[in-house]
Amino acid sequence: MPVLHSPRRDVRLLLVLLAAAALPTVPPAPAAADEPGWTAEPAAGTAAARPGGARPYFYLEGAPSAVLEDRLALTNTTDQERTVTLRGADAHNTADGALAVRPAAPAPGAAPAPAPGAGSWFSFGAGATVKVPPRTRAVVPFTVTVPSASPPGDHPAAVIAAEAGREVGVRVHLRVGGPTLAALTVEDVAVRGRGAASVVAYTLVNRGNVALAPEVGIRAEGAFGEVPGRGPRAVPVELLPGQRVELTEPWPGAPVLDRVRVTVTVTAPGGARATGAASAWFVPWRAAGWTGLGLLALGGTALGALFLVRGRRPRRGPADGGADGGPSGTPGATTPAPEHELTGVPR
Repeated sequence: MPVLHSPRRDVRLLLVLLAAAALPTVPPAPAAADEPGWTAEPAAGTAAARPGGARPYFYLEGAPSAVLEDRLALTNTTDQERTVTLRGADAHNTADGALAVRPAAPAPGAAPAPAPGAGSWFSFGAGATVKVPPRTRAVVPFTVTVPSASPPGDHPAAVIAAEAGREVGVRVHLRVGGPTLAALTVEDVAVRGRGAASVVAYTLVNRGNVALAPEVGIRAEGAFGEVPGRGPRAVPVELLPGQRVELTEPWPGAPVLDRVRVTVTVTAPGGARATGAASAWFVPWRAAGWTGLGLLALGGTALGALFLVRGRRPRRGPADGGADGGPSGTPGATTPAPEHELTGVPR
């Protein structure tokens, strides 16, 4: 049967609709940013370093001429096929200590690339270009052939997966068997800044054949005794063999006025130890400048006062002159200079 509406109910419905129309419109939430669509990581294996079988990086070790094997997992999380290309690359430290990999080809006008390293030892066979179907995980085997003349120690490298301009690097810790040496030097020590903004700059050079995790400590000797430095602390840098990095260490305890000799001591596991030193003057130049200006102004004031006093001193007239210079006050008269009598001369 039809529903009948009373006038009172119609008025109430109209008020509700008008109130809803008066409310501000809330824009819809923005859509989430597109995910990269695929991932690259070491395939789970017996050498898993994390619970669940995941490994944060590859670790391979072998003697010269050895052929090492491992597997890379590519996971496509999208609804479209992905074409991923794979290559090996040399790893190195940037000037500030970050880890980076060599590009596939140097940019036009760039400095010549160094001699190929461990990145050239990788081979993906037919899997250098992989088509990964939607919602699929593909496992790609690869080999690392160690040259027969390869020196012992660490040879940092990475597996690079690239697709549509996006690259993902997976770290490879690669060690060639044989004697290892942990050694480093500290160079170019310098103090920069003043006060709480002071920093100690220094350069670390890995002179050995293994990657180092250094610790640094700062000791300072001033003209009045030891100055608070900084105790040993870990440096957030993995220093690769043969690499050089430029670092700074905050030094909030730097003195205000002193001549200080700063000694930087760096240690690393494996017995590596090195020191570097530099001397620096700490002078509050701003305060010294204002003091110098004040002394200069005070000296200028005193000199001006001296000239003023001398300028106001009265001048003396002739000894026998009157008010107008005459002998008896006669205007215009002058007093002849007295004659000196020579004794013993007859008149």
